[in-house]
Amino acid sequence: MPRAVIVGGTGQIGLATLRRLVGDGLGVTVVSRHATALPDGCRHIEADARDVERLGAVVGPDTDLLLSCVAFDAADAECLARAGRKAGRIVAISSASVYRDDEGRTLDEASECGFPAFPVPLTEESPTVAPGPETYSTRKIAMEKALLDGSSCPVTILRPCAIHGPESKHAREWWFVKRLLDGRTAIPLAYGGQSRFQTTSAAAIADAVMEAVAGNLPAVANVSDADCPTVAEIGRAIMDVMDGRAELVGLPDAPTHPPKLGATPWSVRLPMVCSAAATAEATYAQSVGPAVRWLVDNVRSENWRERLPQLAAYHNDHFDYQADERALQLPGAASLAA
Repeated sequence: MPRAVIVGGTGQIGLATLRRLVGDGLGVTVVSRHATALPDGCRHIEADARDVERLGAVVGPDTDLLLSCVAFDAADAECLARAGRKAGRIVAISSASVYRDDEGRTLDEASECGFPAFPVPLTEESPTVAPGPETYSTRKIAMEKALLDGSSCPVTILRPCAIHGPESKHAREWWFVKRLLDGRTAIPLAYGGQSRFQTTSAAAIADAVMEAVAGNLPAVANVSDADCPTVAEIGRAIMDVMDGRAELVGLPDAPTHPPKLGATPWSVRLPMVCSAAATAEATYAQSVGPAVRWLVDNVRSENWRERLPQLAAYHNDHFDYQADERALQLPGAASLAA
């Protein structure tokens, strides 16, 4: 039986991928630091991603895929390359945050330096940050370079964008879901609700992993949904899944990023749209349902910070409804027709 080893396979990307792999008849071993419940057809090995000896003992000549969802820097890549010498292919999850604009601006420093003026669309050939230890993005590009340069087996780097799916700790969709659950009847959206910040479903990443194993992707591949919806379109898609309605109200353009009112997790002053070697067949609206339903079933007002720690780490208050009311009264605020 073909085999796959997933390092850090207990998050939204790992779980979506292992379910796809098991469904396609692969035996899956998940390596993570803590034991967890896994679907039938998987086994779990408790180990650290940098434990080369233990990880190397799991990866053998019959390992068709070694997937890392937790490779964040050059040291992680070096451990992965050493442990995966016998693997058929190594796939590592990077991020579209590695891209920079012509002035060197990136997503990491957007709140201090202004949002990057990216070309539309970004491609795999667009300029990236230099590798280094300074930021999330510089560490990710250092990981990519170390793995591509140091691996003795084929490597595919996947660069997803704003990921959505069940079991996420950074479920941006909660921004809309909680407002609908709380009975908000009008929702203000910065930048007129027209911001476009590329989305990627966890299912699209799982599909891209399978394409990589089949040798159908280049060494570096962006992964995206079939479209890049506006924030207003994201809100309508979520409302459709929940069978609920609220009036979406576009606010006048703010001069800075991030905006002070109506700021969603996708609100950007300038668009970030990706052209992807691994473009999904499904649009955001067609693929966001599992993420929304998981939130409705598992997340509550009293536990959302615990369940969604990455979303909770934002500097702004996502659910300042008094600020929402002020925003709705701004001159120029206008209802957005569906």
